[in-house]
Amino acid sequence: MEKEGQVKVYSMAGMCLALAAAFGAGCRVEDDTPSPSGRDRVAVYTTESGSAKRLHLSGPEPFSQARQPFEYEIAVFVNPCKQFQTFLGIGGAITDVSAEVFAALSPEQQQEVLRAYFDPEHGIGYTLVRVPIHSCDFSSASYTYVEEGDSALTTFSIAHDREYRIPMIRRAMETAGGSLTLYASPWSPPAFMKSNNSMLQGGSLLPEWYQPWANYYVKFIRAYEDEGIPVWGLTLQNEPMATQRWESCIYTAEEERDFLRDYLGPTLKREGLGDRKIIVWDHNRDLIVHRANTILSDPEAAQYVWGIGFHWYETWAGGEPMFDNLTAVWEAFPDKQLIFTEGCAESFTPGHYQSWKNAERYGRSMISDFNRGTVGWTDWNILLDERGGPNHVGNYCFAPMHADLPAGRLHYTLAYYYIGHFSKFIRPGARRVSTAPSRSHLLATSFLNTDGSLATVVMNRSDEAIRYMLTVEERQAVFTIQPHAIQTLVY
Repeated sequence: MEKEGQVKVYSMAGMCLALAAAFGAGCRVEDDTPSPSGRDRVAVYTTESGSAKRLHLSGPEPFSQARQPFEYEIAVFVNPCKQFQTFLGIGGAITDVSAEVFAALSPEQQQEVLRAYFDPEHGIGYTLVRVPIHSCDFSSASYTYVEEGDSALTTFSIAHDREYRIPMIRRAMETAGGSLTLYASPWSPPAFMKSNNSMLQGGSLLPEWYQPWANYYVKFIRAYEDEGIPVWGLTLQNEPMATQRWESCIYTAEEERDFLRDYLGPTLKREGLGDRKIIVWDHNRDLIVHRANTILSDPEAAQYVWGIGFHWYETWAGGEPMFDNLTAVWEAFPDKQLIFTEGCAESFTPGHYQSWKNAERYGRSMISDFNRGTVGWTDWNILLDERGGPNHVGNYCFAPMHADLPAGRLHYTLAYYYIGHFSKFIRPGARRVSTAPSRSHLLATSFLNTDGSLATVVMNRSDEAIRYMLTVEERQAVFTIQPHAIQTLVY
């Protein structure tokens, strides 16, 4: 198979083996490549515009005694003594169409996709997976798990998912080492439960169907766990304020609060599923403060909430991402978690896989979200075809990886590598530590892993190369980051 991105990626002691082994012929692990040792070396992984570097290792670079920077110098200051949220993980969604495209690949390509995403050594080490509850826009058609009008849910069956989705999830779990943190999201209740009698075009859940719909979540969790797939948590509703031409359902803040407080929360608890994590909102940053205030200010509802999920599509009407709204929620409700539940580059253009604009959107969002308390980050579809689909309503999008099925070729987009700068080097259980660049040209975040290693991600969105000092307590090392590049420093 012809593959893109045949670049050399080197190994790093015990954690960072060559990605190249999963990507293409002609790549190999360099056994004599230097690797960092002790507290006095920094390994630098770089992806940059204008070169073939993709998660390319250089170094190790030595630390020296830190000195006071001059005003004209640029620095990134890291203070490991000041620690914040605990990291949950990074991953993507295994939708119906992702699983269908995956099933159309050759066995060798399937293994490549699994290793590239889920192998912590030869890939970028995804640990989070989101799955839809029955159909969404990235399904080949609308469907549910029950027959029309079945209020008792006696016809409930996930037979549809056993064909493509469940086999892929099982293989992803195996590749990841046996387990993944998996959560589920509904895009719409069945049509007969809704005010518009359709799974599409918004509508709302009718009050008389609140309890059967709560029971539906229970059925889903148990059905998946009977297949050997533990369900860590769920979001109450995908994008509850968006009327879409695909599967969608509207909940006002008060309606979501009341359904959670009076039906879903008590039902999960009564059924012995009270330890499953419930995520509310699951929509954009713009209205997240209102939703959090309404639900979490009610103690009876708040007791069931693990966290608040959010997307990045508030920029569809122009303007800048509303990162500061995350800070407002984090400060107001420090006992609840923030988790990014969906994002992708919209409006797919065939053949335009290597977009720096798309990749930098990922890098900016991930750094900014983590620096505002976010514990986990979940991309949208992990795999789509050469059209950005299939999609039963024509809503074609980019994914980090595309399969050109007619050509028998896999395309790794730049977004894949940008995500990998975080997911490969920041592992579950890590703690975010204080990090601050001295100039706005650079974005940066750092995490302290449970094995004692630190990972600092630095991103340069400017058109100029920047020389900067990494200052960590009494140590300092000097690096240059090229225009439109991202680096992960591991030490």
